Amino acid sequence: MSAPLSSSRRGFLRSGAIGGAFLLGMSAEGVLAAATGAAGAAGADFVPNAFIRIARDGRVTLVSKQPEIGQGIKTSLPMVLAEELDVDWKDVRIVQGDLNPAFGSQGAGGSTSTPTNYNDFRRLGATARAMLVQAASQAWKVPAAECTTGGGFVVHGPSKRRLGYGALAGAASKLAVPAAEAVVLKDPASFKLLGKRIGGVDNAAIVSGKPLFGIDVQVPGMLYAVYAKCPVFGGKAVRANLNAIKAMPGVKDAFIVEGAGTLNNLRPGVAIVATSTWNAMRARRALEVEWDEGPGAGHSWADFTAQAKAASARPGASTMRKDGDVAAALKGAARTVEAAYSYPFISHASMEPQNCTAWIKDDGALELWAPTQNPGAGQALVSSLFNIPKEKITLHIIRSGGGFGRRLSSDFIVEATAIALKVKAPVKLTWTREDDLQHDHFRPGGFHFLRGGVDAQGKAVAWHNHFVTFANRVEREGQSVLQPGSGGNLSGDEFPGRWLPNVQLEQTALECRVPMGPWRAPGSCVFAWVFHSFIDELAHAGGRDPLEFRLELLGDKSVVPGTGERGQPYSVERMKAVLMTAADKAGWGKKKFPRGQGQGIAFHFSHRGYVAQVAEVTVSRDGKLKVDRVVVATDIGAQIVNLSGAENQVEGSVIDGLSTLMFPELNIEAGRIVQSNFHDYGLLRMPDAPAKIEVHFVKSDYPVTGLGEPALPPLAPAVCNAIFAATGKRVRELPLSKTDLSWT
Repeated sequence: MSAPLSSSRRGFLRSGAIGGAFLLGMSAEGVLAAATGAAGAAGADFVPNAFIRIARDGRVTLVSKQPEIGQGIKTSLPMVLAEELDVDWKDVRIVQGDLNPAFGSQGAGGSTSTPTNYNDFRRLGATARAMLVQAASQAWKVPAAECTTGGGFVVHGPSKRRLGYGALAGAASKLAVPAAEAVVLKDPASFKLLGKRIGGVDNAAIVSGKPLFGIDVQVPGMLYAVYAKCPVFGGKAVRANLNAIKAMPGVKDAFIVEGAGTLNNLRPGVAIVATSTWNAMRARRALEVEWDEGPGAGHSWADFTAQAKAASARPGASTMRKDGDVAAALKGAARTVEAAYSYPFISHASMEPQNCTAWIKDDGALELWAPTQNPGAGQALVSSLFNIPKEKITLHIIRSGGGFGRRLSSDFIVEATAIALKVKAPVKLTWTREDDLQHDHFRPGGFHFLRGGVDAQGKAVAWHNHFVTFANRVEREGQSVLQPGSGGNLSGDEFPGRWLPNVQLEQTALECRVPMGPWRAPGSCVFAWVFHSFIDELAHAGGRDPLEFRLELLGDKSVVPGTGERGQPYSVERMKAVLMTAADKAGWGKKKFPRGQGQGIAFHFSHRGYVAQVAEVTVSRDGKLKVDRVVVATDIGAQIVNLSGAENQVEGSVIDGLSTLMFPELNIEAGRIVQSNFHDYGLLRMPDAPAKIEVHFVKSDYPVTGLGEPALPPLAPAVCNAIFAATGKRVRELPLSKTDLSWT
């Protein structure tokens, strides 16, 4: 998704006639546009834009257009509308919008939902409020400047008269849209809703077990399907015992799907369609398939590790950055450090497995119900693969039971569509937990071979990183090229790239058939651990305090241009502010820890957010880790939209980050994932969660941004640096469970 447009492009309004109704929508570029009819029926509902409806009885309905994947956007974006509209939150009803061009961009990924919509939604709410004020001023024959709003009413101060929004709906619906410059946004100091703790709009339904998720969808006459794919990546079915499967109770059909075999396309497999999910899964257990495993059967993690080590001894295949003379700087350094860091492929492991319900109608129209993060891309992929015009595809965006980037891919949607086309009936496809774990689009594994040096004063003088990553072979413009997995590309702008005089960043890609995709805070989720762990190594090698060392690395400039994510300027000032806040709140350097206890610090910039964390840990003599406390300071701009949701995202990031540090690992043998379910794919349990998480928001005069990803990356290095402070042991391999932390 693109960055938000400038206010000059975003803020204009235009008028045109559309069937007597007033619609104020957002185009795909996020530009506000209005269409005003010549007349509106007296007493009609007031529908000032695609997201707001005010009924004659005063009921307010707001549309949430972004996919809800647990990040709280279904609550927070309507809060922005409600704030500027000036209505009581208790009087508002929220509905999930389906995929609709009138809503503009509807993807949820990269922590972009808030920054790409916040300013536009303020304008939408304020424009509707201005029209209600105008309707009241005309009814009372008083200047609009004498009118105020609050709680769903327009109030005339001098006469104390007031009218509810419902009573004004008919008159407001007949008004022309005011010019953009005539619409006054609220002063944030007067906000009544934004910045408060507001519970999620679906919370009551979730805790009471009401059907909300894709896996809950029911359609009359629906059949149920499972889809078996080759356990080796890139393999396909040759033959299967289809007749035996079709003869099983409750089975309606079973067939081989040829597929295309590409990452986000229709991969080959065997479909089983039955009268219930139980019958389909029972039949699958009896399925016998002869697979053509293809060249992917040669993959193994042990072989990848050997390839990476061999690659590290050669120059990198590509140079991402080269400044100064690293070799000379290392030779002249007072102390040097060499280290190899590695991390495995891991799964998204969302609680709700992938699923989709598809229904091909008699007229060729397709209706989809999908818990997707990227509905537009899903619709486009289905349209191109099956030659169905996009205008004939209706896609209902269903709440997701976790996403973390996995549901940006649409493979489960095209699988459901392929099956529905074959059986000519509505079909719900449900992946098993094993499908979800073994056929994920994984976070890429990686290897970093680092060298660094400090001078006699303990100042960093050299940094060399040879990054060995993984890539799939793809066709691009008629050529076969290697494309690194999402988050598997090392940017030359990554900290501390441009901050040091002697830097060399190299990259070598190992070709593989393992499907890879974005995983929460792609790249940053592992780079932060590597970089800030090695920075800590250099700080201790130079005899420096780790906080002081980091502040010195950041330097004196307030902004370093072109060194942030996607080429954005990197604000040193903002990073120093969160770093000092976290250190201050944690009491950095103010207490002496006994052996076995320690503090660690780290920071990272990702997805427009600046975050620093201090972790305090206790490691028993036999190596058992307990994270006692995590202090987080984050700068995500001038306004926290929903304080409850923001705290939830930070606390969840800390727990998810700790879980990912400690347990999950996918081993690859003979081209297939060894782990199959949660019994052998570990995740954090309650006793291992941090005893205390403190969240501090540092407000700054910068645009509002998202929070689903920025708070995760610094957790792992902060904890590992604290482990070193407690035990003297460095963690250079993930997961943490592979490192013996015992000490004497």
